Amino acid sequence: LEPDVVVRRQEALAAARLRMQEELNAQAERYKEKQRQLEEEKRRQKIAMWESMQEGKSYKGNLKLNQQEVESGASTSSAVPKSKPNKKPLRGGGYNPLSGEGGGTCSWRPGRRG
Repeated sequence: LEPDVVVRRQEALAAARLRMQEELNAQAERYKEKQRQLEEEKRRQKIAMWESMQEGKSYKGNLKLNQQEVESGASTSSAVPKSKPNKKPLRGGGYNPLSGEGGGTCSWRPGRRG
């Protein structure tokens, strides 16, 4: 092989690795920021729960209301309830593995008494 082709390939490979590493670093930074925001939100909820408990209010009910407000604000028109399709059971309703009915080569029989 020609040496200049090998050098160009190695430089291209190094540049691609550098680009991929920078992209990975950016993704990691976004993830850390998201985690930081989640921790801050949890801390705020704990503070609100503690304050409402000190006031003698029901802190669990208050927390549920706050979560519902956050969820309703996040999904205003995009939340469309989906109906579940009718699913038929995997086996018939009368299937009992101990009775011997319902097919299969194995059947259970009780041992002899006495």
